Amino acid sequence: HHPEFTMLEWYRAEANYRDMMRDCETLLRDCLAAVSGSVFRRGERSCDPAGPWRYLSVADAFAEFAGVDLLATTPDPWSPDTKALRAETSRIGVWNNENDEWEDLFFRIFLEKIEPHLGVGAPTILFDYPVSMAALSRPSPTDGRVCERFELYVCGLELANAFSELTDPVEQRRRFDAERAQKKILGGDVYPIDEDFMAALEHGMPSAAGIALGVDRLAMLATGAAHIDDVLWAPVIKAS
Repeated sequence: HHPEFTMLEWYRAEANYRDMMRDCETLLRDCLAAVSGSVFRRGERSCDPAGPWRYLSVADAFAEFAGVDLLATTPDPWSPDTKALRAETSRIGVWNNENDEWEDLFFRIFLEKIEPHLGVGAPTILFDYPVSMAALSRPSPTDGRVCERFELYVCGLELANAFSELTDPVEQRRRFDAERAQKKILGGDVYPIDEDFMAALEHGMPSAAGIALGVDRLAMLATGAAHIDDVLWAPVIKAS
């Protein structure tokens, strides 16, 4: 990220990540119309938000673009099998090293084999991330291996990250404890749990969904700017 960048966040009570997907469709179409554009552009790639969007699960994306059965490497959804994914990474010719954890391998495959294809021609909603990557999203009620999280891609560029909010205080505390234990193992700073936040969850929070969208990236795509510096109010000027 640049030292200065703009994010748009919004949240909806009594909503889930499917509602946020529909918000994104409306928002992107309206933004492009506001600048009298016909398509989003990034280099030689273009993306038309007016037509049907592509909805693709993370597991399906790994199968389609990398030939990897991702969920087969997560027999324990909360503790994925690093050895199994390492074998897949080596099989498809993606570089890895012995210190990589499962999530490192996930992103090595994703960045090399999958992300460049997303949002080309039509915006892509990449949804249902492995539950071990849930962050603050709730697990899927129909498939415990995944969580209700999605990312929006346009012209191979991630534009937004969203999820159905986790409102279960017991599960949230379990995740905080697991994160703190992992940081301790890795030698990082271990911060105390925000007990005010936990108290608010225990008091009761309605179902909700939230999203964060990169405004600078959206402006770059809508105007066809060659570089994000062209749309920043305070671009980084490198000394010659």
